[in-house]
Amino acid sequence: MAKAQASPSPTASDRLLDRLTPAHRQTFRQLVAWYKARARDLPWRRTRNPYYIWVAEVMLQQTRVDQVLPYYRRFVQAFPTLEALAAVPLDEVLRCWEGLGYYARARNLHRAAQVLVAHHQGKLPQTYEALRRLPGIGPYTAAAVASIAFGEPRAVLDGNVVRVLTRVLAVAHNARAETTRLQLQEVADALVATEDPGTFNQALMELGATVCLPKRPDCPACPLRSCCQAFALGMPTAFPVQPPRMPVPHYEVAIGLLQNAQGQLLIQRRKEDGLLGGLWEFPGGKRQQDEPLQETCRRELYEELGVQVEITGPLATVRHAYTHFRVTLHAFWCRLLEGTPVSREGLQLRWVTIEELDQYAFPRANRKLIALLKQQRMQPDLFE
Repeated sequence: MAKAQASPSPTASDRLLDRLTPAHRQTFRQLVAWYKARARDLPWRRTRNPYYIWVAEVMLQQTRVDQVLPYYRRFVQAFPTLEALAAVPLDEVLRCWEGLGYYARARNLHRAAQVLVAHHQGKLPQTYEALRRLPGIGPYTAAAVASIAFGEPRAVLDGNVVRVLTRVLAVAHNARAETTRLQLQEVADALVATEDPGTFNQALMELGATVCLPKRPDCPACPLRSCCQAFALGMPTAFPVQPPRMPVPHYEVAIGLLQNAQGQLLIQRRKEDGLLGGLWEFPGGKRQQDEPLQETCRRELYEELGVQVEITGPLATVRHAYTHFRVTLHAFWCRLLEGTPVSREGLQLRWVTIEELDQYAFPRANRKLIALLKQQRMQPDLFE
């Protein structure tokens, strides 16, 4: 199927809102009935608890429902109330979140919960504007919580909604452009129901998630088919129009499994405000050009910790793909030759046993290494 050619972003003289016809509005009003008959049975749809709805909406950002389900159940079981979430250390929250990715979501949930307990009697505010003032709550999350939990008529605009609207209106503009997104928000705002807006929002997102799929839309089952211009053109998958994605970068990283005489391993905690912030990892870093990997490991441990080490052997090489990059980790056993490990960036360091590694939250690539460590235990002759 040919893709539609992107045209310049819409201007004031070409407002997407002007394309909405009475037929569009009438057809969209049928979505709620469609949703009530066909909606998936999901745990956060069985509650009116604003805290549970908030947790679900944060987890669902850029993550599929099937991935979210086990994490959601585990999270609300571990932290059944907003007060319970606010009371625990961040490490405990990250450990529960580990594997779900986009860890800033977990950090912001925890930070916002603490703000709410300290300044809002442990309750979520009931309006979009008040929700937006909390850490990590952007326009989508605020609109979703305000409409679903509190009935405020605010329209959501996530990837599913963008796909539905750009197909219904055959929007040939770059869907990632800010001007296009603002105009799509105007369209969503004009369509959202004033009565039971939360159900309407969920219906529109459900349509995008289950029927108006990115590559194989089920047009015969779509309740908006009669007013969908992309369907009428016979090219639904041509929309939304998006620029080509940039190549995914790949990094080679050498890390050191630095043991002490007691068989403990050294781990360090990443900065909270960076990539994979707040998680723990084995020390190491990126390879420079054609640098030998063992030299990368020695250099990185000296630059990070101020220590000289001897490489005593490799453990393993593991590969992992994150959303925006790929990484290959080369892990080496190391013996301390000179110096006492001190983070030059002020990061937390800890000596832990292999059994204690499960008490800390690690990135997935490091977690793969930990699984191998458990199989091999430790290098037996390192201190003989």
